[in-house]
Amino acid sequence: MKKNMMLAAVGMCVAASLLFSGCTKNKQEETTSKAESDLSSLMSEGESMVSEFTSDLNSNLMPESSDSSDETAPTNAPLDAGAFDFSDIASLDNTLHGWGQGKEVNDQNRPVSCEQYEEKYRKYDASFIMPATEQAIYLTFDQGYENGYTTKILDTLKEKQCTAVFFVTMHYAKSNPDLIKRMIEEGHVIGNHTASHQSMPTISVEDAANDIIELHNYILETYGYEMTLFRPPKGEWSERTLALTQKLGYRTVFWSFAYADYDVNNQMGVDKAFPKVTEAAHNGAIYLLHSVSKDNAEMLGDIIDTLRQKNYVIAAL
Repeated sequence: MKKNMMLAAVGMCVAASLLFSGCTKNKQEETTSKAESDLSSLMSEGESMVSEFTSDLNSNLMPESSDSSDETAPTNAPLDAGAFDFSDIASLDNTLHGWGQGKEVNDQNRPVSCEQYEEKYRKYDASFIMPATEQAIYLTFDQGYENGYTTKILDTLKEKQCTAVFFVTMHYAKSNPDLIKRMIEEGHVIGNHTASHQSMPTISVEDAANDIIELHNYILETYGYEMTLFRPPKGEWSERTLALTQKLGYRTVFWSFAYADYDVNNQMGVDKAFPKVTEAAHNGAIYLLHSVSKDNAEMLGDIIDTLRQKNYVIAAL
């Protein structure tokens, strides 16, 4: 195409030169007329070539337009335990650790143990606390079973315009489909709390993997939602189980604040629970709350308001 354009340009120059060539006087009119006609024809051909070249160039440089309304986002594939090789983590330490943030805090009110473990196990994508530079608090709820308070908790979160993470088990996911759907629709994060809620270090690597994968695939296939956050049942873990959840594509999320809110028959009451929760605030705090707690459901709105008055942002993991 470029070669044709160059020939056309040369032709135009040659034709133009004929206008001023040393033609005889009696032939000048005839020659001029013919040259003008040839020039006009060549220019027309050149313009056509330029137009064709431009069209070809644009089609090569510009992406083809498509009707996105006819396209559907690709569905994430279910996890397949057989596709993973666990031999490289089988030799890792499987000593069972039970997690709790402890009582010792630094001058920023951040639990000392959380910062130590965060530094030590960050390589496994494990989070015990978020960065101290973040004046934010992250709300997470463990959903072992439904005790009638989750709707109120969701109502409060919606009213206060903030999101939380809900770590669910298979029992909860199957028993409360409407609540799971609402969590997803309202922008909350669904986390994996395993299918059967077994202590991970007490079972084989393969069984632990299957316990995570079974729930992962159920949530994906039933709700079209892919989970990426994991919380170990009972807060029990080992170096090997941290590596396992990382291999499965998960980030393990612990907490930097929790209190005895899980015993439905021994709630301490809002008067005692409220200051315990709000006075523990610190930059990068990950709060573990249980949705079975009557106290949590009743005081959640006031907790959010108070934390915001302390200039904390309620953020999403």
